[in-house]
Amino acid sequence: MQEANVAQAERVIARKQSSELSRRLWKNKWIYVMLLPGVLYFLIFKYIPMYGLIISFQNYKPFKGISGSEWLGLEHFQRLFTEPDFFAILSNTLILFVMNLVFYFPIPIIMALMLNEVKLDFFKKTFQTIVYLPHFMSWVIIVSISFVMFTMDGGIINDIIEYFGFEKINFLLAPEWFRPMYILQVIWREAGWGTIIYLAAIASIDPQLYEAARMDGAGRLRQMWHITLPAIRSVIIVLLILKIGAVLELGFEHVYLLLNSMNRNVAEIIDTYVYTAGLKQGQFSYSAAIGLFKSFIGLALVMLVNRIAKKMGEEGVY
Repeated sequence: MQEANVAQAERVIARKQSSELSRRLWKNKWIYVMLLPGVLYFLIFKYIPMYGLIISFQNYKPFKGISGSEWLGLEHFQRLFTEPDFFAILSNTLILFVMNLVFYFPIPIIMALMLNEVKLDFFKKTFQTIVYLPHFMSWVIIVSISFVMFTMDGGIINDIIEYFGFEKINFLLAPEWFRPMYILQVIWREAGWGTIIYLAAIASIDPQLYEAARMDGAGRLRQMWHITLPAIRSVIIVLLILKIGAVLELGFEHVYLLLNSMNRNVAEIIDTYVYTAGLKQGQFSYSAAIGLFKSFIGLALVMLVNRIAKKMGEEGVY
């Protein structure tokens, strides 16, 4: 009898919880409707395609399909780590990533701090528009503009160099100029757009903190160092974690447009290598294995850096 009463009470509680959940879902129905496109996007383009990772362990043949292709196990991964050029390509990728982290990542923070100090709205909005604009241009346009400016045949930069009595420099073909060209183009295109998040974080800082600092005699630099930077530190940490998670994801299009036979030894990265092996040579399973390797490294680094950030007292990504 007692067990029956307990079971009945559990059913009543379950019905109440279900009713409460239904009520809350209906109350916030428009929020879930707004979430639906984003959920569908990630489901269709991010999660469902993960089924295709199976071909990383197969000798995939398109006419046989996934179910009919031969199973090879870890053979493609063994080949990846024994390829003569793999570690050179990995090195090129990591060098460009470190350059991104050292030279590009701080620029949006510095620009946001500088824009926050500008009190003239007209100048501030004009400057923001100018630095945001390159983000809306494709890499094809960015690289094309760079080509016109740096080419030896009528490029304005080489004309200036020649005017001052120096020899022209082959910026586009010289291997030693590939990395500076790459990072300068990244800064030019993305630095302004990257300031948006930091400016939003700065806008949420309580103005009374600045007033109190001014009353204590703190100048703008001290206010920036002791109020602004600590207030946006959590945002910086989150973006840094996400940036590190994309350590092997430099973007195919940009590097491929700069790549040529003269600078290939420093410009070939994992993304361009996957394109060559997967699409040009038809090695679908091998290129999928490389993609899975990249994703695993990114996930591992995000989890590691997130754990370190939490131990240091930051919120982290999750």
